[in-house]
Amino acid sequence: MGLEVIEVEYIVETKNLTKKFGKETAVEGLNMKIPRGEIYGFLGPNGAGKTTTIRMLLGLMKPTSGSVHVFGKDLKRDKLNILRKVGSLVENPSYYPHLTAYENLEAMRKIVGCEKARIHEVLEIVGLTHAAHKKVKGFSLGMRQRLGIAQALLNRPELLILDEPTNGLDPSGIIEVRNLIRSLPRQYGMTVLISSHLLSEIEQVATTVGIVSKGKLIYQDSIESLRRHSQHHIAFRVSHGERAWRSLMAAGIKTQFQGDLVTLSDQTDDATVATAVRALVQDQIAVYRVEEERRTLEEIFLQMTTKERAV
Repeated sequence: MGLEVIEVEYIVETKNLTKKFGKETAVEGLNMKIPRGEIYGFLGPNGAGKTTTIRMLLGLMKPTSGSVHVFGKDLKRDKLNILRKVGSLVENPSYYPHLTAYENLEAMRKIVGCEKARIHEVLEIVGLTHAAHKKVKGFSLGMRQRLGIAQALLNRPELLILDEPTNGLDPSGIIEVRNLIRSLPRQYGMTVLISSHLLSEIEQVATTVGIVSKGKLIYQDSIESLRRHSQHHIAFRVSHGERAWRSLMAAGIKTQFQGDLVTLSDQTDDATVATAVRALVQDQIAVYRVEEERRTLEEIFLQMTTKERAV
């Protein structure tokens, strides 16, 4: 019996997507793939080309070269049909502050052409039912952002694109928006693209990550795969660094030392750690502390983007 090949359906696929402004290249040769039902974290420093890419995905800006396919269709040829199934929140949501949340959604509903009952549905999805008849000028930033997402959900999109949706929010507003985004694929079968310059934010919600730096996509894989890059190692703080290093090398355990800190080079399983401690104690070297050091995702991100900038 042969192995079954699982065909991945990509909701968004770009091929060599490039955008130039005069001599400046904002996006260069971008090959993005967003699988159905995923939350795709589009991550990069400010000015890396994220918003330019999003504008091209939404047909708000023409690429200099390359192509955009959404739902398997060419955006250039089938723009209107594609955009009917896309919701977006790019930069700040637009609303009328003197109107209520319900009235704002009613104005948008007329443009989108959905039924009135949908207003109550989206207010419930974003958790604003209690504030439906309150004027938006009295809303907190988090509430305004959720209203912006409600507007984007009116047309029951299959793809939702959110550009920096937690920008400027306080911690409780960030948690509100984050929980909302997490629920969308699970409850409504939506695919979500969320951009951010904060890895900690993307790490909390995304299932797939694309990292962009200077307009180039330098990494694209699952969040789990990115986490595997955060290799960890075990370090011992001891009474005699060099003696400890010799003792462990003699026991067949590869190590490095700096001052009184001895670090295991590769093996970090419990059995190796136990053998190392036993060897040190037998050689009468005091072990003051055993520490596990792990490279954070933040450090990996910085290393990737710094390396790219240095090229």
